[in-house]
This record gives sequence, structure tokens and C-alpha cells, in this order.
Amino acid sequence: MTDPDSRTDNQATDGGRESLANNDLEGSDPTTEPLVDSSIDVDDSAGPSGGEGRTVIESRDLDVYYDDVQALQSIDIEIPAEQVTAIIGPSGCGKSTFLRCINRMNDLVDAARVDGELLFEGKDVYDDDVDPVVLRRKIGMVFQAPNPFPKSIYDNVTYGLDVQGVDGDYDEIVEDALRRAALWDEVKDQLDSSGLDLSGGQQQRLCIARAIAPDPDVILMDEPASALDPVATSKIEDLIEDLAEEYTVIIVTHNMQQAARISDKTAVFLTGGELVEFDDTNKIFENPEHERVEDYITGKFG
Repeated sequence: MTDPDSRTDNQATDGGRESLANNDLEGSDPTTEPLVDSSIDVDDSAGPSGGEGRTVIESRDLDVYYDDVQALQSIDIEIPAEQVTAIIGPSGCGKSTFLRCINRMNDLVDAARVDGELLFEGKDVYDDDVDPVVLRRKIGMVFQAPNPFPKSIYDNVTYGLDVQGVDGDYDEIVEDALRRAALWDEVKDQLDSSGLDLSGGQQQRLCIARAIAPDPDVILMDEPASALDPVATSKIEDLIEDLAEEYTVIIVTHNMQQAARISDKTAVFLTGGELVEFDDTNKIFENPEHERVEDYITGKFG
């Protein structure tokens, strides 16, 4: 049987990559539609109004199906703000599927069906009054393979701003985004050059700059360093740790050493689309509660 998680990765990514990277969706006008019909209502139980430790993403009894195949089963998780949460597990366990649920990327997959609740700041993102365009402005995404547009470095960073009609000093926004992405010093004298002329690692940091230019609250990363060499990977990991000082970062990775190095929390998904354990990263890797998690961490399967 085709792995449902793998089967839909290319479909969702290739079919919707450009629109999602720019936080765009056909038929919506991001310049006029708010996230909801009125201001977003934040659940008081989510904790303090700001700062590290409060819950920013929460799923409750979340199930995802691709036609008749269930990819996620009853996922309950609370992801804290301004920390790095790693999602690990073997291929086909639902890691990327869960990531795509958070900013409604599965809307682009005809076969996908989502049941349960997926809350962002206490608001269910699948409510009818939520505009996916604005949601994706608040929840940016970086894909596995670098995907800069065939435009200048400058225009790559500002593309989403143009689509959304964002006002402001674009020169300042571009510099700030590139600095946050640890790329400014390398490209500040070639902003008119094509983003495609950069190295693979630089292209991925350019995509990160593009994702953070609209100033999101959450950054989703789907194996952002898997296609890069060790030096470029190290730069991305350093960048992720820096970004977590301002953003909530959720990263899917097959590299358990990477998860151990950079994350504060780790969620372990195992075969069947189950979230088996979620805890502080040190505890997951040093003293997991579940034998299945220990077996996976120690390489007995997966």
C-alpha cells in the first residue's frame, strides 16, 4: 500500500507550494479579510497573554484521513510559544500531515479530511469564519527543498508582502528579514541578483526570510535541512535556535540528533499516525516513558 503521508507530500507541496509560500489562496483577498469575522478570540485557558510557556498551538482529538486511509489518530498536543518543538518518527507516521494541518495546507489535497480541533491562540483554524490566507500570514512555512522564485533576492522577500498588500518600508523589511535569516551580510550587495543564483543553503535561508517578512507568530519547517550539506545544515540549525527567541518554531525532522540539538520539546509519532509521547526533549531522549519510543530512539526499529 502506498504510504499516505508520502503519497500526499508531493501532491500538497508541488500543487500548492507557490500559493502557500506566498500565503495566498485562490478566491481570497488578504487585504480585506481578517483572520475571522471579528478579532480573534483567545481562550483564557491558553495561559498568559504573551511570552514563553503559553500554549499557541493545540490539537484535540485530531484525526486526518486521505480517502479511507487514516493518517492521524486522535492527536492531543499543546505546543508552547517561543520554543522549538521537534516532530520525529519513522516515514509514514503522520509528521508532515500534522504540520500541514496547522496552517490548513491540507485544504489543497482533495482526498484529505480533518476531524477534531486544531487551535491557534484558542481559535479553531477550521472554523468557517477563518480566512486561510490570513492564517498563513500568521503561520509561515518553509519546505523541505529550497524553493526561491525566479526573481531577485529583494523581490523574493517582498513577494508575500505585495500579494497581501502590506504597507511599510520594504527596504527596511527586507533588511530585517534577511538579517533574521542570517543572510544579509552575504547578499546585501546583490539584492537585484536572482535568488536562484544562491547556493542551496543560502536559498533555504532566503525562503526563511520570505516566510518571516510578514512577521508571523509561528514558523513551520518540514525537514528544512534534509537537502543541505553539513555546513549549511549547521547554519540552519543555528538560525532555528535564534528564531525561537521571537517565534514559535515547529520542525519535522528525520534526524534525531538534530532534534536533540535544537529543540526544547519533542513529539514522537509512530506507525499508525499515533502521537506516542510528547515531553521535554532531554526527557524524550534520556528517559522516555514508553518502550516503543525508547526502541525508536535507540534504533531498534524505524
